[in-house]
Amino acid sequence: MAGPLGDIWVGSPNAKVTFIEYAAVTCTHCAAFHDKVWPSIKARWIDTGQMRFALRGYPLNPLDTAAFMLARADGGRNYYPVTDLLFERQRSWAFVDKPLDAMGDLLRQAGFDKAKFDAVLADQALYDQVNRVQAQAMKVLDVHSTPTLFLNGQRHEGALPAEAFDEIVRKLLG
Repeated sequence: MAGPLGDIWVGSPNAKVTFIEYAAVTCTHCAAFHDKVWPSIKARWIDTGQMRFALRGYPLNPLDTAAFMLARADGGRNYYPVTDLLFERQRSWAFVDKPLDAMGDLLRQAGFDKAKFDAVLADQALYDQVNRVQAQAMKVLDVHSTPTLFLNGQRHEGALPAEAFDEIVRKLLG
């Protein structure tokens, strides 16, 4: 189900629990989840080898599509640093008068000069691939909102609090 872009995994390939999140970088619920819950998930479950994680872009608007295209630039080598930065600084770029300009300014610190930024956004094949991931999730997995989380294939809608997330994982680990 990774779609044409494939997944970029964090964590041990031998982990007993697989966590896939469909998220949008302009979604305030996704940003709150990544700010408040993600650090404990990473420390408790991923860094200890019990869980592996993949973030799949689920664009809710053209700005999300652009953001995931930029995160996938250079073969996705900086996928998580870029998406982390976009979630962390969401208020400074996503909800301003000229969000694409603000995103460009922010991503300069991730190595995107204007030429590279514009070139990535002009890549029609990448645009199509990012949107196919979203369309496939909608059609096959019935994903219609963000965040939507899959833990070992079990679907959970919304940004779960850390305690609820941990309870689910403990049950999956047996």
